[in-house]
Amino acid sequence: MVFERLNYSSTNMDRHLLSELERFLGKDAVLSRPEDLLLYEYDGSVEIARPQCIVFPRAAGDVVRIVGLANRYKTPIVGRGAGTGLSGGALAREGGIIVSFARMNQILEIDAENQRAVVQPGVVNSDLNAAAASAGLHFAPDPSSQKACTIGGNVSENAGGPHTLAYGVTTNHILGLEMVMPTGELVRIGGKAVDAPGYDLCGLFVGSEGTLALVTEITVRLTRLPEAVKTLLAIYDRVDGATETVVEITGRGITPAACEMLDGWTLRAVEAWVHAGFPLDSAAVLLIEVDGLREAVEQHAKEISEVCKTHGAREVRVARDAAERDLLWKGRKNAFGAVGRLSPTYYVQDGVIPRTKLPQTLKEIDRIGKENGFEIGNIFHAGDGNLHPIILFDARDPKQFERAVSTADAIIRFCIEMGGAITGEHGVGMEKDRLMPLLFTEADLALMRRVRDAFNPAGLLNPGKIFPTGKGCGEVRIRPMPQRGEGNSAPATGRDFA
Repeated sequence: MVFERLNYSSTNMDRHLLSELERFLGKDAVLSRPEDLLLYEYDGSVEIARPQCIVFPRAAGDVVRIVGLANRYKTPIVGRGAGTGLSGGALAREGGIIVSFARMNQILEIDAENQRAVVQPGVVNSDLNAAAASAGLHFAPDPSSQKACTIGGNVSENAGGPHTLAYGVTTNHILGLEMVMPTGELVRIGGKAVDAPGYDLCGLFVGSEGTLALVTEITVRLTRLPEAVKTLLAIYDRVDGATETVVEITGRGITPAACEMLDGWTLRAVEAWVHAGFPLDSAAVLLIEVDGLREAVEQHAKEISEVCKTHGAREVRVARDAAERDLLWKGRKNAFGAVGRLSPTYYVQDGVIPRTKLPQTLKEIDRIGKENGFEIGNIFHAGDGNLHPIILFDARDPKQFERAVSTADAIIRFCIEMGGAITGEHGVGMEKDRLMPLLFTEADLALMRRVRDAFNPAGLLNPGKIFPTGKGCGEVRIRPMPQRGEGNSAPATGRDFA
């Protein structure tokens, strides 16, 4: 394995370009001071890349003009929501302009009768849910960072979450997009209709990680809130018992709304901070939720409880009320923040495997961690085999950083051996581009590049993402880690965004 240090450095931006941006956006909507750039050189990953300026459009017309100027000055453009991503997707790998959609944050319409909403890309996921709740509706995809992440970012990464086991990921809930193409053209695809004739262009753009267009408006499908909900906490003295339970639940044809797993180390870290009621002496817990019609929910909860006990659950608790349910989910969704209290840095991975491979994969993750001298916690979407191993390390030690990346790659390679993939929901970004050849042939990658180039011919929109830039898939490229204030700064600590 070859470690090559990459330098993601920024140079001073053309003053004429800055002046033109300030002229039509206003000086309060253009940031270029070094101390401002520091805030936008990272996301929730361990990657770092500094932009040359950040702009804050308020309308699609602003974005059109920004793209036009970027083309004239041949400057890269990167769209950014809340910066909660975990693959470096919203970082300016080659410098240039970050287009922050923080000020395009209006819910433009909630059409309760047709179960639709129209929003700007900067709308926070949980804010849309709060606005739709009075009509008995919700936006089903619920990333664990939903109190911070934006709908635009969800679209870019095709975000998942605990409840996508039953409801599907973001792409299953997007019906229409308004976008500014890299050429500066404003286009609309899809709309409120259930399906549109012709190519599924929404399906192409959702999950394209900001490499094909900048999204300025989104039409989403809203879903009825379920009549009944039951949340179960199954407690195990053996990790294998928990993973075997997941396999049998799905094997019986039961699809919970969510099925999450925390191993003993992780749940103890969570409990020390959140006090969600997780038992400190257990090896693992499953947090399982079923929803729907009341009779079906009761039946499925009973069947799931039986399966849990068959595989060694010493106890299956059912949340007594909404408050207890919310507390359990608070524990799950704040887990990464809890881990951040125990280590100066951590690296969250995002492999995905078939559910039937969970037992052996968790054993291999434990082995890889011990071999490399790292504590690795596990918290993940067990129902769809989407793993999130958490590697604790100290990024101030360059050797530890290299070992952490090498450890993460070993885990991902094993996921592929198990029939899985390199990412389940966090995206490829600049974190896993080098691993793409493990899944795709050169012909596959060439075809994908041709699609990107058809929409993004000049390559100015989010360059250096998704596709490998090296000569071989065996290379692992590690950026340098200068101290803050030396151009690029030290790795950011892990954040509660997975």
